[in-house]
Amino acid sequence: MSVVFTFPGQGAQEPDMLDRLPAHTAVDATLDEASRVLGEDVRGLDSAESLHSTRAVQLSLLVAGVACSRLLAAEGCRPDMTMGLSIGAYAAAVCAEVLNFDDAVRLVSLRGHLMETAFPRDYGMAAVIGLDQDRVEAIVHQVHAPEHPVYVANINAADQIVVAGHDTGLAKVIDLAIQAHAKRAKRLAISVPSHCALLNDAAAQMADAFKTIQIRRSTIGYLSANAARLISDPLRIADDLAHNMARQVHWHDCARLAYERGMRLAVEMPPGSVLTAITRGMMCSGGDSIAFANSRTDTVLELCRRARDDDFLPYR
Repeated sequence: MSVVFTFPGQGAQEPDMLDRLPAHTAVDATLDEASRVLGEDVRGLDSAESLHSTRAVQLSLLVAGVACSRLLAAEGCRPDMTMGLSIGAYAAAVCAEVLNFDDAVRLVSLRGHLMETAFPRDYGMAAVIGLDQDRVEAIVHQVHAPEHPVYVANINAADQIVVAGHDTGLAKVIDLAIQAHAKRAKRLAISVPSHCALLNDAAAQMADAFKTIQIRRSTIGYLSANAARLISDPLRIADDLAHNMARQVHWHDCARLAYERGMRLAVEMPPGSVLTAITRGMMCSGGDSIAFANSRTDTVLELCRRARDDDFLPYR
C-alpha cells in the first residue's frame, strides 16, 4: 500500500497561510531557508495585499507544501509518490528529492514573475462543475475568438473542468455553462491564464532557466499531473516542470494512475483541501484522501502508518 503527498496549485492560497503552519523546527527551517534564498522574509508574502501578486502566491504555496512535507518526514512519514497541480509540481519535485529547495525557490520566483508580467490584467481562470469534458470543450469552441481566447486548461475530475483565458471569454463560458445546467460555474482566484498556449513563451523562458539546474532521478515516485505519468528521467522532469504552466492538467487521470500503483492514502499539503475531495472521489472503498490543513498532525501520522498495512480502513 502506498502513501501519496499531493500539493495544490494557485487558487488554494489564503491570507496568513504561512503563519498558520504548525509550530515545528522543520517548518521554521524551511521558512528561514526560503527567506535566505530570496533575500526577503517569506513571512511577508502571505498577507491579503501581497497575495494579489502571482509571484507571492506561488512562493507561498511552494514554501507551505515543502515545510509540511518536511515536518511529516521528520516525524517518520515519507511518501511513496508525490503529485502536484501546477505550481504544486515544484513542491512535489522537492519532496520527491529530484529538485533542491533552493533551486525551486529561485525557479518559482521567476515563474511567478513571468506569468504575471505576461498577463498583468484581463485574464484568469474559471471552474465549471457538473458538465463533462466534451460539453465544456464544445462551449469553449463556441466562445473562443482571437479577441477573447479561452481554452480547456484542467480536467480535475470527470465533471470538474477548468477553463483559462480572457475575462470576456470566461464570462461567456460561465453564462453558457449555466444555461447548459452546470451545477456551478465561477471565476477562480487566479489572475493568469494557466495551462494553455497563451503561456508558451513564458514556458520557453522557464526551459532556458532549467538548463543550469541539476535534476536528479527520483528516489520517491514523481507523478506528472500534466502527462498523467510516473516520470523518473531527469530531462523529462525538467521539461515537465518548465512547461507545466502551458500544458493541460489531467489530475483525474493522474490520481487514478496513483491508485492503480497502490495509493491508499493521499495527504494534501496546506493550505488546500480541494484536491482531497477530488482524489477521494475516484478512490474505491479501500482508500482515503485527507487534507493536512483540516487534520491534526498526529492523526495524519497515524493514518500514514496504517496506510501501509493490508487491513487499512479509511478515516471517514
